[in-house]
Amino acid sequence: MTYVLDFFSRLWSKRNVGIIIFLILNTLIVMGIFGEPLLGLFIYVLSLVIALSPLGEKILRFQQGCKPLARKEHIERLQPLFEEVYEKAKMMDPSLPDDIKLYISKEQEPNAFATGRKTICLTKGFLDFSDDEIKATLAHEFGHLSNKDTDLVLLVSIGNLIVTTVFVFYRFVILIVGTMASAANRSLSSLIMTFFIDIILAGMMWLWTKLGTALVMHSSRNNEFEADAFAHSVGYGASLINVLDKVSNRELPTKGLWANLAASHPDADLRVAKLQELQDTEVTA
Repeated sequence: MTYVLDFFSRLWSKRNVGIIIFLILNTLIVMGIFGEPLLGLFIYVLSLVIALSPLGEKILRFQQGCKPLARKEHIERLQPLFEEVYEKAKMMDPSLPDDIKLYISKEQEPNAFATGRKTICLTKGFLDFSDDEIKATLAHEFGHLSNKDTDLVLLVSIGNLIVTTVFVFYRFVILIVGTMASAANRSLSSLIMTFFIDIILAGMMWLWTKLGTALVMHSSRNNEFEADAFAHSVGYGASLINVLDKVSNRELPTKGLWANLAASHPDADLRVAKLQELQDTEVTA
């Protein structure tokens, strides 16, 4: 509970205005769907508390297919790289937890994310990268954990899942009740109206997803520059530039969390430029 309270106290900053608007709108939607504002508010707040718990991390790992390292060649190659970067990250920020773990996804596009307090997940697409490039990617993700903005990924992903689930259930009930009523009354016009309402609800959900993504992206981009700076500070700036160049030249995934994460990142050239500025400053200092 202390962790949850600390998170919400850190949430209220100018850079997180998009996230704050997203959460407020989500809360209003859930309150409206349940009809009882206090009940809807209680359920949504409770769900966010769960999202920020270890269970929330497990749910997100399960959603994205992130599993502990199991294959011998993955353990022998990735675990030492992870431990090396972990040690340097801890020296930079001793407040990092002692039990952060590395997970891997079968996704073939090279991507990575950190979430909550103890999760870093790489896709198998990174196995084609060099050891130094993998270490640079891990350093970037440790930067997210150090800056404590990884909770936002968790909060948005789980929060969006909750609203989507409630909305789908609401659509299902309306569709079933409307269809049964139309059949009982033998009313074709009622049946058409029921399907028309369902199409409108589906369209509203699509618009909300787009709006929610835009609001979240507004808050996410600055966090990427800070995580890049962390990777530079622990010695992986040059390798991270190589990673950014390689990833930016590949075709991005079209859907899912990986696509949303890619969309939340600033232009790769801007990130490279910032890293180059840090390198130049270091040389002239």
